[in-house]
Amino acid sequence: MTSGASLCLGVPLHRLWAVRPGIYEDEKGRTWVTVVVRLSPSQRARGRGSPRHEPSNTVHMWQMPVHPREPMSPSQLPLSQLPLVWQLYPGRRYRAMDSRLWKWWTMARQITSTEQLILPQLRPGE
Repeated sequence: MTSGASLCLGVPLHRLWAVRPGIYEDEKGRTWVTVVVRLSPSQRARGRGSPRHEPSNTVHMWQMPVHPREPMSPSQLPLSQLPLVWQLYPGRRYRAMDSRLWKWWTMARQITSTEQLILPQLRPGE
């Protein structure tokens, strides 16, 4: 796995696949580390009688090199709410293996120039 030069912001990645828990690799061999996973509405909010909404999950990843290790096969990866593979789909969206759609956003952090990928899950029909 190489970390290479950063892709130009504004150009979606074609594919991200899990190589280890919380670590994905893109088609250029760059590694993306999951730093935040937001699940909403929370189970607690639904229990308090809030209106029922489809879940709106958001995943934040940072592009950064990680210590190279042998990738795990999909059968070796622990169960996760995150997809094993995100594939670019028309409309700047990603389609996961389970057919969920995720919107693509990217930005650069000001201080360290780390590229950050933000993937909010789209609700059905979006």
